[in-house]
Amino acid sequence: MRSATSHLPLHRTVIAGRYAMLDQIGAGGMGSVWRARDERTGEVVAVKVLGHHNAALLVRFVREQAMRVRHPHVVAPIGWAADDDLVVLAMDLVAGGSVQDLLDEHGHLPAGYAAALLEQLLQALAAVHGAGLVHRDVKPANLLLQPGGGGPPHLRLGDFGVAAPVADARWTTVPGAIGTEGYMAPEQARGALPDPAQDLYAVGRVGLQLVTGLPPDRQGAIGSGPLRPLLERLLVVDPEQRLASADAALRLLRRLDIGFEEGPTIPDRLGGGPPLDFDWRAWTAVAACLGAVALCVAVVVGALL
Repeated sequence: MRSATSHLPLHRTVIAGRYAMLDQIGAGGMGSVWRARDERTGEVVAVKVLGHHNAALLVRFVREQAMRVRHPHVVAPIGWAADDDLVVLAMDLVAGGSVQDLLDEHGHLPAGYAAALLEQLLQALAAVHGAGLVHRDVKPANLLLQPGGGGPPHLRLGDFGVAAPVADARWTTVPGAIGTEGYMAPEQARGALPDPAQDLYAVGRVGLQLVTGLPPDRQGAIGSGPLRPLLERLLVVDPEQRLASADAALRLLRRLDIGFEEGPTIPDRLGGGPPLDFDWRAWTAVAACLGAVALCVAVVVGALL
């Protein structure tokens, strides 16, 4: 065990004997994000390192590591570890950046491209809500993208740091608002109990941003376009009048029958990363075994001759 680990560089550090830290790939409010090798499985993963933590950050960490939704369009934690004052959370490595990166670089997106992203986001939320959870922070920065060639992008919903069980008062502080300003539903901003309808309102704000290129504080009325029927039903102020579920929103989106349109290609923003350490001990053991096998073969052949 180490002391004062937060003051040491993490490069090549192995956390709790499991996660070998390779290189830093991001940073956020909770701390830094690293590419790491899981020594138990051999897989390369993303590891979120909790920074100088207080009670609130620890609560957020505990909440996030408890989320175990498995779905192709969700990035949920797959493991965690603690080593002295370091606490880390591991998840799948998604190397294509976020939808926010896409908007920053390309502005508004074709309606058919935006519809593909919204369909995948709604599939993710259907799984999250089906597990009895509300994400509460749906926004472009939390929509990660897999790098790939042509065809539709592959979106994955991440960052469950403020997610909460449906209608659970323990995760709500009144009159405080939990979420990101502009994407929060009106009732969420007033401190309402967690409800899936709040995530659906955020999907509406994200959808409008996709087709206009404008963040919520600059968005006006919903203009004409293929996605307008969906956005109008998501951005209703009264949650009772909003679409009832992510599945209902998915059905409406699919009835609109919006064909896919070509848009930006998702690049690999992380690259191949640093080379993995060469394990001399493992290869020495393999070489010794091969030498022993060769010796045995030589003895057998000599005996036969």
